[in-house]
Amino acid sequence: MTPLPPPLGLGDLVFWRLDQAKFASTWDSGEGSYLVGGRWSSRGVRAVYAALDPATAILEVAVHKTFRALDIVPHVLTSARIRDVGVVRVVEAAEIPNANWLRPGAPGAGQQSFGDDLLASHPFIVMPSVVSTHSWIVVFDPAIAAGGYDLLAQEPFALDTRLHPRA
Repeated sequence: MTPLPPPLGLGDLVFWRLDQAKFASTWDSGEGSYLVGGRWSSRGVRAVYAALDPATAILEVAVHKTFRALDIVPHVLTSARIRDVGVVRVVEAAEIPNANWLRPGAPGAGQQSFGDDLLASHPFIVMPSVVSTHSWIVVFDPAIAAGGYDLLAQEPFALDTRLHPRA
């Protein structure tokens, strides 16, 4: 279950990530973004992308891979905890230099450069999700954030088959 937020729960800042099962052991390497770049990171920059809730983590992967891939390729859902919320940089939508960066579409060089600068300056960045506009993603450079988070659990992911119905 997703931990209850304060004041109902413990108040831990938990984030979630969905990976192909074959990459479960390297979930926090940033290798994918290093090889191809991401919305908030240039190619050659290690960045781990996650979300503050599991549903958004699933949508963030499904938008790139499709629900079909999530249904037929084994995936693992990972949860981890940020040890000190004081090192988290929250970037509100109003702080994003170009409002179009929070809309669907291919990232541009300016967007990636903005993210690269944030990643170099903060152990963890929390910002709005493009896929689920009322949700938050977490992005971090694993070298800068090293020792700042704990792996909580990894579990096999099972897609609700109604999201990949028969044709």
